[in-house]
Amino acid sequence: TPLIVNEKLSKEDGSKEAEASCYRSLVGSLLYLTATRPDIMYATSLLSRFMRSPSQIHFGVAKRVLRYIQGTLDYGIFYEKFVDAKLLGFCDSDWAGCIDDMRSTSGYAFSLGSGVISWSCKKQQTVAQSFAEAEYISVSLATSQAIWLRRILDDFDEKQGEATPIMCDNKSAFAMAKNPVYHSRTKHIAIKHHFIREAVEDDEIQI
Repeated sequence: TPLIVNEKLSKEDGSKEAEASCYRSLVGSLLYLTATRPDIMYATSLLSRFMRSPSQIHFGVAKRVLRYIQGTLDYGIFYEKFVDAKLLGFCDSDWAGCIDDMRSTSGYAFSLGSGVISWSCKKQQTVAQSFAEAEYISVSLATSQAIWLRRILDDFDEKQGEATPIMCDNKSAFAMAKNPVYHSRTKHIAIKHHFIREAVEDDEIQI
């Protein structure tokens, strides 16, 4: 695997400083590789947070990713012909995964037929006050991407006739997207993320 399960990295880890230029070059190469390898997206996103002052621990984790790549050189995305071009999305997040600022990380991936065509992994801009909020923000980002992809596919004469399914593993996020009268428990969530409900009502996505 690219990372140890539940890997936690921090800026102040007590280890010696690593050579910054070498670390930046390595992480930059990994970022370039994420264009075709979504399986290292999260690990690379995590490592890119320590470009300013990397430590030996950060460098060791980056070398683990290299060893993973060396062992999976035959991995890739395969696109088949004549497969139903149905857009399907998946999203997830951790809660307070970053030790330094307690922010969560959101990720999504969209497949079209046989292979993944769009993926992302980014730290959230605000601190989520609950696991449900972290998941809801992740669904929000995936919804924005789904709407954009639907418009692009429409231009390519691949209009999506049905709502795009977005797979989410959190029941609270699912309930918030479905039930607009949930304000007492969701007042702490920024209003900008509640456009998911409109997308569901307009039959553009289906959580």
